[in-house]
Amino acid sequence: MHCRSVARTGFNPASIALMVIGFMIAWPLGLAVLAWILWADRFGWRGRLASFADGLRDGISRSNFGAGRAGFGFATGNAAFDAYRASELERLEAERRRLDEERAEFEAYMAHLRRARDQEEFDRFKAERARRRGGPTV
Repeated sequence: MHCRSVARTGFNPASIALMVIGFMIAWPLGLAVLAWILWADRFGWRGRLASFADGLRDGISRSNFGAGRAGFGFATGNAAFDAYRASELERLEAERRRLDEERAEFEAYMAHLRRARDQEEFDRFKAERARRRGGPTV
């Protein structure tokens, strides 16, 4: 979803108002807005501003500034839903912890298998080396 009102170029009520306000504050600011109106599409500024405005808007909506907290995340204003959401998030967090523990156990198991395989390969190397030299096997 693009923020069209900010990124729209050409002469429209918003851009004219910005240009007039820019000239009232400082003439270089008004000229900058006029340059925006005339040449933004030509230099690709519109797309860059639109993507910046979209990212800014999405970040603000994700952070939900000004909303109250209810356990995990932000409150919706509905106590029943907030309680349900908090319990589900807690359940998911417990599941994530369980999966992290399983991953750690699996990694330890794999490390043990690697050590055993490495030891077996080393023992095989030592035996072959001893056999080639005609010495005693280890």
